[in-house]
Amino acid sequence: MMTAEDAYKKCENVIKQHSNSFYTAFRKLPKQKRNAVWAIYTLCRTIDNIVDEGKSPKEELIEFEREWSLFLKGEFDSNHYMWVALHESFQQFQLDGEPINELLQGQKMDLEKSRYESLEEVLYYSYLVAGTVGVMLLPILAPRKKKSLHNSAVSLGLAMQLTNILRDIGEDYEVRNRVYLPQEAMAQFGYSDELIGKRDVNQEFISVWEYLAFEAEAYYEEAFDSINEYPLYSRNSVKAAAYFYKAILNKIRMNNYQVFNDRHSITSEEKQSILAEI
Repeated sequence: MMTAEDAYKKCENVIKQHSNSFYTAFRKLPKQKRNAVWAIYTLCRTIDNIVDEGKSPKEELIEFEREWSLFLKGEFDSNHYMWVALHESFQQFQLDGEPINELLQGQKMDLEKSRYESLEEVLYYSYLVAGTVGVMLLPILAPRKKKSLHNSAVSLGLAMQLTNILRDIGEDYEVRNRVYLPQEAMAQFGYSDELIGKRDVNQEFISVWEYLAFEAEAYYEEAFDSINEYPLYSRNSVKAAAYFYKAILNKIRMNNYQVFNDRHSITSEEKQSILAEI
């Protein structure tokens, strides 16, 4: 049986490898809370990888759901680092599995549909795959404020997912044939899937991009309105994650909306500058 300490170390390596922004934001948390965040991130990354990179994603996701269902009943592979770390975290923080059930529902949408007609559909998808993660983390980051910070956590998840969508437009279309920009908005501004395929950054594209960016920034503001309600030990971590992600939007603007040729991220120097201002 793998020890919890070894399991958490492997989870830490996963987040270091896949998301330096989240790692930098949350590594100053108290150890137990930090470890639990690493475990939750690893769970979400595992599900994401199945859907985006699996050889037979539908079958693999069904198998994962079976393992997840068993885990919730207390049955899991005690030699697999993710399940060991999650078991420890669930016991320490009385975590609820329902947000992950919703996240799985959202990931299934990626296997069943590749276009979203309205902004409301995009927001619902974003809630399932990201807003739920904010809710999942609340017992770790703010156990006494789970109810009062629920909407704020969801808003931050929505803002971050919309930022992901705006950053990854080219990759999502070219690699996975997915378009998360609302079809209604594209029609309204005179843009199309065909123009995405041509990597056409014209004024119509910028209008659609800014339409969704406006929504993202509104959700960031909703999250910021109550961010100081987080306890001192987690407040700056949540702020850092939010500001790191929000900065991506302006970085894309400064690069003339070139989301087809570049994958925009925040440099270490920029992160340190943001941290110094928090």
